[in-house]
Amino acid sequence: MARKKLDTLTEQMFYVLLSLRQERHGYGIMQDIAQLTDGRVNVGAGTLYALLERFEKDGLIAHTRVEEKRKYYQITEEGDRVLQTEYERIRRQAADMERVLRKER
Repeated sequence: MARKKLDTLTEQMFYVLLSLRQERHGYGIMQDIAQLTDGRVNVGAGTLYALLERFEKDGLIAHTRVEEKRKYYQITEEGDRVLQTEYERIRRQAADMERVLRKER
């Protein structure tokens, strides 16, 4: 079954939105994600800029300014709603796993 548009986020989508809870430019987003995840999640430049374009088009992030040829972005209220919804979905999945593991013990 096909996924509805932004019904769930990929791991990279999740971390881009999470990073943009603070205003950042592209390279700053990549650095922040690497730091947040101890290098576990890597978002390449091509993927990042495609996501930024999509998120901006969908109203999840907003372009805030340009400084020294760097475009800065920040999450919007709608983007934060999508991020929070995904966070709750992940928490429910983890809780389901915990219940299964407790039953197996």
